[in-house]
Amino acid sequence: GGRWKDEQLIPVEFVEMARRVPEKIKGLPVVKPADYFNATDHYGLLWWNNADGTMKDVPRDAYWSWGLYDSLIVVIPSLDIVASRAGKSLNSQRSAAYGAIEPFIGPIASACRRQLNAGPYPASDIKIEWAAAETIVRKAKGGDNWPNTWADDGHLYTAYGDGWGFEPKVEEKLSLGISRIEGGPGDFVGINIRSKTGERVGQGSAGAKASGMLCVDGVLYMLVRNTGNSQIAWSADHGVTWEWSKWKFEKSFGAPTFLNFGKDYAGARDDYVYIYSHDADSAYEPADRMVLARVPKVSIRDRGAYEFFVEREQGSGAVWSKDIGERGAVFENPSKCYRSGISYNAGLRRYLWCQTIYGKEDMRFEGGIGVFEAGELWGPWRTVFYTEKWDIGPGETSSMPPKWMSQDGRTCYLVFSGEDCFSVRKIIFRD
Repeated sequence: GGRWKDEQLIPVEFVEMARRVPEKIKGLPVVKPADYFNATDHYGLLWWNNADGTMKDVPRDAYWSWGLYDSLIVVIPSLDIVASRAGKSLNSQRSAAYGAIEPFIGPIASACRRQLNAGPYPASDIKIEWAAAETIVRKAKGGDNWPNTWADDGHLYTAYGDGWGFEPKVEEKLSLGISRIEGGPGDFVGINIRSKTGERVGQGSAGAKASGMLCVDGVLYMLVRNTGNSQIAWSADHGVTWEWSKWKFEKSFGAPTFLNFGKDYAGARDDYVYIYSHDADSAYEPADRMVLARVPKVSIRDRGAYEFFVEREQGSGAVWSKDIGERGAVFENPSKCYRSGISYNAGLRRYLWCQTIYGKEDMRFEGGIGVFEAGELWGPWRTVFYTEKWDIGPGETSSMPPKWMSQDGRTCYLVFSGEDCFSVRKIIFRD
């Protein structure tokens, strides 16, 4: 970010502008397209960049100088890399866009990830200790998803997909069903809530499914995917009756989830509600990055009130835009961003983001999981845990309910959909 030790040598704003393409420059004609292809789509403040993800295996925050004979200075902030080369040209044919230099930059990024096995961001000082696999509690077999929120009545509310809920199970398999969770992580009981206006049927991508839950001022809000792309429903009677928004997110936000704070949204940082998603139209396609939206908590039902994260400002601020087309990356992990759940740990004063690491279509029984933390809800992020092959199946979604966090934040519980169950695994955080 233009900083060396304790000295800011160049403004961080310059760095942010260098690794993006100014909107007024994108698409301008190139004098010699045979030599420089569509350079104006990849050029910012005299630096080339990968902001549009043309290099699929390279983070989007990568930027570089590119001189005579393919002399390069490559900067990849998310991997803490600066690499340079000089010598003969890598490839005299530049007509293939980045074809000349991608074989140099791509392996560097991939090698760093393999060496760290720590995902796309530097390691956190917080370490995670998972309870033994045999201690995992699994209920409601046959259902997945399980986004959840801590409501005003003290209970957790959740939603399942492609299942029959908790015992006694419902008779018809639902693509979207509602449940209430009473008790603590060691003695909880799941109770199905029947709702003619909330339940949906349909298998897989053909059925509407919940991807986020939130309780604000006694009202439950539910983000629902597979509706082209996603939409919002709300219930004022704890899940029995639901109203649905007439508008949808039709660009990106294919599997959105709410940021959860305390009971009935207590302890929230401000009067906004925050929504995260991978940057894809479909819940079934991985993306290179995550995106973020916010809306005043009194205006969740109003599409015109939404703003979209563009970029971080110097210090701890952020730039927002009403135009979803100006959305920027709040998190990057090329081809691995997928479904997730995020909550605030008041004891640790950190945002904890649980992500399923995309690797195969069926992650119920095998796959990767990442846990990332930050002191601000748009980062910078640090990696608490990252593996592309967890010791058990992570399922397709996970989260840490604030209700089940200890006062000091050190003891938490992961709710995840491994083995198509409401699965609960204890976590201890250590320095």
